[in-house]
Amino acid sequence: MSFQKTVNQYLAPAVAGDFASANPRASVVAGEGQFVAGPGGVTVGLFAWAVSGVVTNAGSGAPTGFVHRDLQALITMFLSEAGLVIPQGLPVTPLNQGDFWVKTGNNATVGQKVFASNTTGGVQTGAAGATIAGYTETPWHVDSVGATNELIQISTWG
Repeated sequence: MSFQKTVNQYLAPAVAGDFASANPRASVVAGEGQFVAGPGGVTVGLFAWAVSGVVTNAGSGAPTGFVHRDLQALITMFLSEAGLVIPQGLPVTPLNQGDFWVKTGNNATVGQKVFASNTTGGVQTGAAGATIAGYTETPWHVDSVGATNELIQISTWG
């Protein structure tokens, strides 16, 4: 670990991929060991697509689910202090319902729909039925306000 360089006045509310509430959550139904990280791994806190049991942060159409932070990522980069990537071949459990913290790619307001990037699994927000190039609308919606690159809460519940 390197020497401390900053001191924050306030604690961060969460890390991308954390649960945002104690509401019920649901994982995508699959048999034991059916979903594994694909080439390059899977990043926690982003949407993911599963094709023939291989999960990646890129795909077409609606994502299979959201990758929750469950301490399953490994720090594999030399001298890194943190990591959110699940290495290739390790199990992944996408969740298709719940409340989570994510980093938004644009300004977000409560009630907007969540759109998943088809190339990175990242999040943009917008009006229901809107078209955002390179993104697919999901059944998730925004539950807290946030500026670009800030953490927001998203949910599948009313």
